[in-house]
Amino acid sequence: MLKGHHNVNYILPLGLVLACLLGTVPFARIKYRVPLQTIEVVPRIWPQEADVLEVVCRYLREVPRCLAVMGDRSLHRYRAGSALSERNPNGFVGEELMRSFAAFFVKTALVPVEELPAPPRGWPNDGDSDGFLRWLVDFTEERVHLPNRDRFGTLFDAVGIPKDAMLRFSESHHELTPRSFKLLHTDVHRANVVVSKKHLSVIDWELAIYGDPLHDLATHIVRMGYGKQEQERMTDLWASAMERAGLSELTAGLYEDLGAYVAFEYAQSVFPDVMRAALAIPGDADEQHFRAAGEQVSRTMGRAREPLDLVEVPSLEQMVEALRTWHSAAVPTAVS
Repeated sequence: MLKGHHNVNYILPLGLVLACLLGTVPFARIKYRVPLQTIEVVPRIWPQEADVLEVVCRYLREVPRCLAVMGDRSLHRYRAGSALSERNPNGFVGEELMRSFAAFFVKTALVPVEELPAPPRGWPNDGDSDGFLRWLVDFTEERVHLPNRDRFGTLFDAVGIPKDAMLRFSESHHELTPRSFKLLHTDVHRANVVVSKKHLSVIDWELAIYGDPLHDLATHIVRMGYGKQEQERMTDLWASAMERAGLSELTAGLYEDLGAYVAFEYAQSVFPDVMRAALAIPGDADEQHFRAAGEQVSRTMGRAREPLDLVEVPSLEQMVEALRTWHSAAVPTAVS
């Protein structure tokens, strides 16, 4: 069983009868995906991951295809190998893997957009990078921040998230260079990368969207936890790969606009990171639980300080106390 933020995945051998029905190899391993009931924190513009995979798997053969959809559950081919998060949870990934990531982003950008499912009504026009970033900002405010204020508002305030956080961000990040929209995975991090020998496969396409390719590069840079030198090297490799593939138009404004998307990742993450840290604290939590959650929130707020134009950020001790106060009010006291 593999559990992520959005799904529980069960790795199972495929029986003979079911293999025949699905037209695949008997006794091979498959992945059975069951969605978790979670707080909405990221955009999901296409309801069925299978619809995206149907297109993706025609052009990225290493991506495991969806075998069947059963309501909100699904069966997928299992990609043999080990997750990068197991091999290398937080260290340098090296030049060879970064080149592989650059090649992946090129292949994703080359997927014909006319074959993708239609984006939702009101989606920014192709090339409107400024409108695309504005859509992401509006989603964070209207679908993540405001719906969760009743439950987490006092905690947001206590850890230093201003009520006008996204307005502050949008006022200082706009006028991006127009770039053609492409398919984006948006969640290329270590747990979603399967490495076999020297090859990698990026899995879990449920959060794929259609938009500015710099957003895909930014989410990758942030969620991989790259250091400054690795960020710069990954950016250069991405640009070189795009140019060699005849996609040099996508590199327009790269070094000016990538910073805006990276800043957005740090800015929007204050809401999911704080909520997840709070919800992960068990009912019978001790000081160690509160300290670990406080450290996580402190790191998140530190990264968001500049993007949200924060004058100061509460201390770690204040973060811990804020979480303790919220927890005492949110978790009912057991009655014997």
